[in-house]
Amino acid sequence: MISEITLAMTHGLGLKKIASTIHPYPTQGEAIRKVGDHYNRTRLTPFVKKLFSKWLSWTR
Repeated sequence: MISEITLAMTHGLGLKKIASTIHPYPTQGEAIRKVGDHYNRTRLTPFVKKLFSKWLSWTR
């Protein structure tokens, strides 16, 4: 996001040009985070998974 704004400022582009740009989803950072979360979920033992679900239900 910073690089996009920096590029716009450097080349004198306005908000209209930025708004008309297609922004793909998910971003690279979000995709990497999701893959990491999925991997971490596979590492949970049934006991730890049960413990987390009880703790999360208690905190909500």
